[in-house]
Amino acid sequence: MAKNELTTFVWEATDRNGARMKGEMPSKSESAARADLRRQGLKVVKIKKKPTPLFTARKKKIIPKDIAIFSRQLATMLTAGVPLVQAFDIVGRGHENPSMQDLILAIKADIEGGNPLAESLGKHPLHFDELFCNLVHAGEQAGVLETLLHKVADYKEKTESLKAKIKKALTYPTAVIIVAVIVTAILLVFVVPTFEDLFKGFGADLPAFTQMVVNMSRFLRDQWYVVGGVLAVTIVVLANLKRRSVAFNHGLDRLVLKIPVIGEIMRKASIARFARTLSTMAAAGVPLVEALQSVAGATGNVVYGSAILQMRDEVATGHQLQLAMRQANLFPNMVVQMVAIGEESGSIDSMLAKVADFYEEEVDNAVDALSSLLEPMIMAFLGVVVGGLVIAMYLPIFKLGAVV
Repeated sequence: MAKNELTTFVWEATDRNGARMKGEMPSKSESAARADLRRQGLKVVKIKKKPTPLFTARKKKIIPKDIAIFSRQLATMLTAGVPLVQAFDIVGRGHENPSMQDLILAIKADIEGGNPLAESLGKHPLHFDELFCNLVHAGEQAGVLETLLHKVADYKEKTESLKAKIKKALTYPTAVIIVAVIVTAILLVFVVPTFEDLFKGFGADLPAFTQMVVNMSRFLRDQWYVVGGVLAVTIVVLANLKRRSVAFNHGLDRLVLKIPVIGEIMRKASIARFARTLSTMAAAGVPLVEALQSVAGATGNVVYGSAILQMRDEVATGHQLQLAMRQANLFPNMVVQMVAIGEESGSIDSMLAKVADFYEEEVDNAVDALSSLLEPMIMAFLGVVVGGLVIAMYLPIFKLGAVV
């Protein structure tokens, strides 16, 4: 069994009045489960591992939204005065996602073993990143864990909202392009051959446009495996490069920033993430150099991430943040000026929060404008693709009619 993995135990016990009770309990071991039941005032009669069903349902994946909800629930529990272990127990057992429930109860078991919350969270880096753990650690050290957890929850909710806006901007045109490709392939493979058989009886050369479409149809029908293979290999190669190559990611992100409209949205989103993350960490009292290290991975763009790491090195040698930002040449003058005012007044966290609010609203407005702009463009694109194929098929018939 993997480290921190929980096993579900089925138990029967009696309470202080002798009433018989039974239930299920996730725990690291049978002895830990027995101890947990004793703490609840129950006398264990029987306990055993829950049998594994022959056909098990696939567990739901833990998504960032689950972590955001967990952060808010835990912060609310602690603010209400609920002890940490009990708060984890309540939140964990009440979660709808079994995978998230297992994760929360595994962290709870670590805390019961005497580990600090930040260290327990750090054992699950896939779900709790360095930034999350740093903020929790700062809260534990300062004795204001519930306050910091509320800040973490605010941060997670705002960043997830921003991600949803970006997805909204990219999903619609991507889906339409995929549909256009599928429709075009269906027309070329199933419809064009019917017209091709009809054209053979004309006894005349086909118009160049029609002949081109017919040739495309023949190639797709005869060489479909080549087209499919090239497409599959291209997708696999690009996916591997995206996952493993820093240079490829840097070039891709730089290219994305240059795309009209979409590039501007991505630029504003990166600035909003930078400002929101650094504001949250500054408010938690995390040292600036350490905070910039975490911020670099939160911008969602390798170009901005690399620039922030360079800024971190400059700040570590004694430069002001606003000077380092100016040298990066990626931040608008308004953002640099707001940071400069924040540094001079000692309120950099509130200034960065204002910057984040402004750019998050800018992203929201830009996404709405993009959606309005794309709708007529996409309709025109589909009209040209499908209409072009239809015209190509009817051109010979039009020519024949003109001759007659």
